[in-house]
Amino acid sequence: MRIKVPAALTASHVKYDGEAGRAWSAGLPALAERYLEEWALRLDGEPRHGVVSLVLPVLREDGTKAALKLQPVTDENDTEAPGLATWAGDASVLLLDSDPATGTLLLERLEADRSLSSLPDDMEAMGILADLLARLTAYPAPEGMRRLGDIAQAMLDDVDQAVAKLPHERNRHWMRWCAAAVAELVPEPGDRLLHWDLHYDNVLAAEREPWLSIDPKPLAGDPGFDLMPALDNRWDDVVASGDVARTVLKRFDLMVERLGLDPRRAAGWTLGRALQNCLWDVADGGDGTDEWIEIQLAVAEAVRQRQ
Repeated sequence: MRIKVPAALTASHVKYDGEAGRAWSAGLPALAERYLEEWALRLDGEPRHGVVSLVLPVLREDGTKAALKLQPVTDENDTEAPGLATWAGDASVLLLDSDPATGTLLLERLEADRSLSSLPDDMEAMGILADLLARLTAYPAPEGMRRLGDIAQAMLDDVDQAVAKLPHERNRHWMRWCAAAVAELVPEPGDRLLHWDLHYDNVLAAEREPWLSIDPKPLAGDPGFDLMPALDNRWDDVVASGDVARTVLKRFDLMVERLGLDPRRAAGWTLGRALQNCLWDVADGGDGTDEWIEIQLAVAEAVRQRQ
């Protein structure tokens, strides 16, 4: 086998999936060799990885540069291929081939070492991201996508149990506040194709366009639900501004304007993302005191001014 699985990727899979994750990681070299042969690909550099996927730079038969993405099939990524196929390269990395049975994707190769995080001007980066998101969410979601309405209702169903586990009144107050905002919006959850995870590191430099989005977790819903990953991104810059609320609202207002959103609805769905992240924290045994949740609450306090 020519493929060596990075130890950090194996550790990540073991952390989240135990021995099943270790077994999947151990099978990666054979899985990679299978698609190198079936899709007539040649290795063209060192592998890269995230928390879940292994990405191999490859060349197609005609010499075209591409990237082979190997990942286990999960509820989060099983809509990635149909989402990318719908966008067909418009504001997103281009899907060249896929196998739904294994979650394997063949993608246009982008500049993996140059993301929007490399831009020193935060608002310039935010403008680029917002313009990409406006293009992505202009597409109606295809059939088979997860639906924001279902996700939001499931969140609301979990709130009472989660609130009971929080020791601090401030966290309980904000969880209820966010839940009330979501409850108001659930009857009209939207039907646009959402990325769900568009932050600076999921926008890479490219040849076909200056910047393109990667790694979506597509679902059908209101574009306001897609703002949070950018609002809480590069948080050190927000803190360094000296006025957290003002800087969050500056980002929020820019995105709302570029996407043509109703500020009140966008604020409500952003509170929904804060709620979702807090619920995940509680489900993982958290009590709302870590830095990540403090960031969620800081964003929630700021965008509440737009409700």
